[in-house]
Amino acid sequence: MNLVHFNRRRLMLQAAALAGAALTPAAIAPRAFGNISPDDPFTLGVASGEPTPDGVVIWTRLAPRPFDPDGGMRPEAVPVRWEVAEDAGFSRIVRRGRMLAGPAAGHSVHVEVDGLRPAREYWYRFTTAAGASPVGRTLTAPTAGADVDRLKIAFGSCQHYESGYYGAYRHMAEDHPDLVLFLGDYIYEGGPNPNAVLRQHKNREIFTVPDYRIRYATYKSDSLLQRAHAAAPWMVMWDDHEVDNDYARDQSEHFNTDFPVGAAGFLRRRAAAYQAYYEHMPLRRTAMPVGPDMLLYRTLDWGRLAQVQFADNRQYRSPRPCLTLADGFGKAVPDCDDRHSPERSMLGMKQERWLLDTLAGSKAKWNVLAQQTLFAPVDVRATVQGPSMWNADNWDNAPATRERIVRRWTEASVSNPFVLGGDIHTFAAAEVCATPDGPSVAPSFVGGSITSSGATAAASQRTMFVNPHIKLHNGQVRGYGRVEFERGATRVTFRALDDVKREDSGISTLAAFALEDGRHGVVKT
Repeated sequence: MNLVHFNRRRLMLQAAALAGAALTPAAIAPRAFGNISPDDPFTLGVASGEPTPDGVVIWTRLAPRPFDPDGGMRPEAVPVRWEVAEDAGFSRIVRRGRMLAGPAAGHSVHVEVDGLRPAREYWYRFTTAAGASPVGRTLTAPTAGADVDRLKIAFGSCQHYESGYYGAYRHMAEDHPDLVLFLGDYIYEGGPNPNAVLRQHKNREIFTVPDYRIRYATYKSDSLLQRAHAAAPWMVMWDDHEVDNDYARDQSEHFNTDFPVGAAGFLRRRAAAYQAYYEHMPLRRTAMPVGPDMLLYRTLDWGRLAQVQFADNRQYRSPRPCLTLADGFGKAVPDCDDRHSPERSMLGMKQERWLLDTLAGSKAKWNVLAQQTLFAPVDVRATVQGPSMWNADNWDNAPATRERIVRRWTEASVSNPFVLGGDIHTFAAAEVCATPDGPSVAPSFVGGSITSSGATAAASQRTMFVNPHIKLHNGQVRGYGRVEFERGATRVTFRALDDVKREDSGISTLAAFALEDGRHGVVKT
């Protein structure tokens, strides 16, 4: 591909189309993501994220041959122009500039746009000498402390490429959300499944930066995922599969026994994974990884209406407790004293202190803890009559952390806390209680999975029977969650696909829950 070739016809056609475009993401996306040219550097689409009252991050990555290790780019920097406008036709451009996309960051582009107005819709695009990108829609956050009437969030997780199509994203974009939260497992790291009948991973199990780049390109080449990215700003948090299944801190799934040099070998893989994650997400420079370390915990304020606290429960967590050789190093473990040690943490003590201080200082009406899995405790015993077992890969790995958060919610009178998560491939709604027999302190929700398969009906029935604080548990359907905030009440809705094996699948409401100001239970409507 020759990047200095200027595709005038493509630019003229796209400009003409944009000039007459409707202003909804649903109208923009089908036009923008169709008919990709063989020399198009924008095959992975565009995205935005990290909104503030005066700005937002806009993202793209140049990859004319996305499944090549280098994306089909030469090992040299390429100038990329960017524009932000108040209208989809770009007749009122308010910010513009130029950046160099270089090979060190996979020719990705992260523009931290500032100077915008609060609580406003904007449109953005990129241009190289080879042509123009699709158009994305984004929003800025309201002014700090502003009185805000409403906010609509979509949240999802777990989008295994081989397990189904991304029909959920078509409906998510049509929901016209103000913000999308992605809560982990954006990619899966394993090699291609020879039995996959829908579509397959394009490279073997991934370990290096080029490996991870090809895997992200595989996922991000999906037009429906691109459409959802272009529809609204995203806030992202990873889980395990962005690196290695069930890893914990510096330990791989197999406790580094699959790396001949132990923890150092796993940390090299983690560094490669974190590098590729940053290259493919609309993140600020503050999140740029340094070797195997990357700072992702942060807050988002939406005026005085809501604050979202994003917690990373994967990078800093304590290793699994209660393990013996007899357990086969599985996730389900019996109870032991070590599990309850106050020195154990799901977040690491530094991040814990940050979260507890943040909660104590929040002035928001609604406080949302956004993290990777179900926050409420879950007894995962194999049979109803069997002994209690605990999942050492979720919050039952270090229940003292959950207890400290619950205590802070209560002691600091944190307004209307609730938790959103992913990971378990199951729609779940549960009550979090300070004591086993006490009243609910906060609801905990998981919005299913985009494609990844979940619990059977029998397993879900057993889970709810053994854990009466879990009010809904359904792993048989795929989809996403929606949260609609208002001052006096918030509504959480679970949206379930008819058929994950169809891109054009219909969708319906699986369940909806009403959260009333000052009340902390799970109330199904």
